[in-house]
Amino acid sequence: MTVRSLAILYESEACLVVGKPPGLLTQAPPGIDCLEVRIRDFLRVRDGRPADAYLGIPHRLDRPASGAMLFGKTRRATRRLAEQFEHRSVAKVYWACVAGPVAPRAGTWSDLVRKVPGEARAEIVAPDHPEARSAVLHYRVLDAFAWGSWLEIELETGRTHQIRIQAASRGHPLLGDLQYGSTVPFGTQHEDVRRRAIALHARAIGFRDPKSRKPVSVTAPVADDWLTLGIPAAG
Repeated sequence: MTVRSLAILYESEACLVVGKPPGLLTQAPPGIDCLEVRIRDFLRVRDGRPADAYLGIPHRLDRPASGAMLFGKTRRATRRLAEQFEHRSVAKVYWACVAGPVAPRAGTWSDLVRKVPGEARAEIVAPDHPEARSAVLHYRVLDAFAWGSWLEIELETGRTHQIRIQAASRGHPLLGDLQYGSTVPFGTQHEDVRRRAIALHARAIGFRDPKSRKPVSVTAPVADDWLTLGIPAAG
């Protein structure tokens, strides 16, 4: 089901999972297109909900990234979802295409990072830095190509630009991620660089429905840009 390029991947009385396209903000000031606006528009047209009806956003996804995002329809549902994120009981699986061969083919990356104040970027810092926060992810190489490596990543923590900075700091910037050193373009090269994609996709998300409490697992398909890299459509 789509409305204004909005893909609904899962929906219940309490929440919904939407496939976010790359280059689209999760939230934005009034008058600027974003995923929140598109969801509100969808629910208004389909259900007759007021345009300003409550919509909870318990997590974020970087603007140039794509994939599954979870939203709450009520305050209670959003609070319960936020608690799952806080307790790290939400399973988050990402796909990333990065430069170079990654070795070993499976492992864990642990770093200390911080969000740079006043800037939309993160950096690796020393253990004694007052703003240092632990960043941990687990990865495995799904396949290797001439352009680099296709990774599947499970986040243990959720820091700003975590996957991007941890991969780039090891010499494996995500394709298209000019901000962290990529020299390889990815996807459509829009004149407006803010609309350009990076090869980062929230592939799957697992959680408990905040009302039924039943476990839910949702997978988000990749866009055609990924298929041009040799990633299988049914992967």
